[in-house]
Amino acid sequence: MRINIHDAKTHLSGYLARMKEDDVILLCRRNTPVAEIRLLPKAAGDRPRRLGLAKGKVRIKSEFFEPLPDEIVAAFEGRQP
Repeated sequence: MRINIHDAKTHLSGYLARMKEDDVILLCRRNTPVAEIRLLPKAAGDRPRRLGLAKGKVRIKSEFFEPLPDEIVAAFEGRQP
């Protein structure tokens, strides 16, 4: 498929939605090809990750949930303590 840059800027999401695995879009400037657009191959492990795989392996101390000291909060906010 050949499309001009203006058409790509206007309708690119639609073209990408209709692309199949081996399709190639030739991006043209004044009907002269300047680039190709193709889909990336799917990664071998492209499946949803299971939650909780590290359950019981990480411990967070209770101090983690305590408020930060005022001088650290001031530094994040860009002001003097």
